[in-house]
Amino acid sequence: MSDWTAFGRVDADGTVYVKTAAGERVVGSWQAGAPEEGLAHFARRFADLVTEVNLTEARLNSGAADAAHSLAGIKRMRASLDEAHVVGDIDTLAARLDRLAVAAEAKVGEAKAAKEAARVQALARKTELVEEAEKLAAESTGWKTTGDRFKEILDEWKGIRGVDKKTDGELWKRFAAARDSFTRRRGAHFATLDAQRKQAQTLKEELITAAETLKDSTDWAPTADQLRELMAQWKAAPRAAKETEQKLWERFRAAQDAFFTRRSEVFSARDNEQRANLERKQALLAEAEAVDVDADPQAAQVKLREIQAAWHDAGRVPRDAAAGLDRRMRAIDDKVRQAMDSAWRRTDPSENPLLAQMRAQVAEAEERLSRAQAAGDARRVRDAEQALNAKRQILQLAEGAA
Repeated sequence: MSDWTAFGRVDADGTVYVKTAAGERVVGSWQAGAPEEGLAHFARRFADLVTEVNLTEARLNSGAADAAHSLAGIKRMRASLDEAHVVGDIDTLAARLDRLAVAAEAKVGEAKAAKEAARVQALARKTELVEEAEKLAAESTGWKTTGDRFKEILDEWKGIRGVDKKTDGELWKRFAAARDSFTRRRGAHFATLDAQRKQAQTLKEELITAAETLKDSTDWAPTADQLRELMAQWKAAPRAAKETEQKLWERFRAAQDAFFTRRSEVFSARDNEQRANLERKQALLAEAEAVDVDADPQAAQVKLREIQAAWHDAGRVPRDAAAGLDRRMRAIDDKVRQAMDSAWRRTDPSENPLLAQMRAQVAEAEERLSRAQAAGDARRVRDAEQALNAKRQILQLAEGAA
C-alpha cells in the first residue's frame, strides 16, 4: 500500500486515477494537499475494503457466519469494486472475491443440504412421536406413566425445529388428537374405578357390620368359621379408595381381633385349668393303681368309688390325654369288678353282703309304697310301685346268680 504509484496517480489538476488491468479510471479528486497525500487517502479506503474482505473470509471459514449472508456480502463488494473510489491492487482483490464467492456458494449448498437433512430428521422424529402418541392413546393402561410420557413428548416436540409449517401443523393435529383421546379414556377409566371403589366401600362396610355383630359372641367354633368366611369375602372384594380402604380395614381387623383375643384368653384359661385337672387325675390314677385289690376286694371297691367320685369332680383334661387316662381307670375298675365277682362266688348266699344290701333296699321300697298308699297320693304310689318292682327284679337276678 505504500507504493501508491504502482496502483494509482494524481494528475496536475488533482484528478486521482487507479490503475487496473483494463486501464486507468478516475476514482476521485484531490485538491487539499500534495498528490502523495491524495493517493494515501484513497489507499486507506482500499485498506478498509481489504479489511472487510478479510473479516468476511475469516467468518466464512470458521462457520460463524451464515453462508448465504456472507455470499451476498461478497457479491456486493465484488459488484462495487469496479466503481470503488479506492487506490490499490483491485485486480488481485477482485480475483480473491471471486474465489470467496465460489467458496461461499459451496458452503451455501452445504448449509442447504444440512438444513434439508435436519428437516428430514426433524420430520422423521416428529412423525415417530406422533405414532408413539397414537399407539399409547389406543393401547396403554399405564395411566400415570403414559400421562408423564405425553408430557415428555410435548417437551421434546417444542424443541424440534425445521419442519415446514403446513406439515408441522398436520402432525400437531394428530398428536393433539391422540393426547385428547388418551385423556378421555383415562377419565372414563377413573370414573369407572371411582364407582367400583364406592361399591367396594359399601360392601366392606357391610362386612364390618357383620364382624362387629359377631365380635362379642362366645359360640367359639361357629363364630370363628363365620369370621373366617367374612375375611375370605374381604380379600375377594375390590379395594376402596386408598385413604378409605385403610380405615375400613382397621375397623374390620379390630372386630376380628376382639373376638379372637377373647377366644384365645378363654382357651388359655381353659387349657391352664385342664392341665391342672390332668395333674389331679394323674394323682388319682396313681392312687387307684396302688390299691391292693386282691387283699380286700370290697374295700378296694369302696376306695375306687371314692376315687372315681373325685375323678368326676376333677373336670376335663386335654383331649390328647383323656383317652389314655380313661383307659387306665377302666382297667382298674374291671380289675376290682372281677375281684368282687370272684369273692361273691366264693361267699355263701345267706352271708353275701351285696344280697343283704339289695334285700334292705327292697324292704325300704316296700315301706315307701306303704307310706304313699296311706297318704292317698296316686302319683307317689305309682312311682313307688315302679321303684319296688325294679329292685325286686334286680334282687331276683342276683339271688339266681348266687
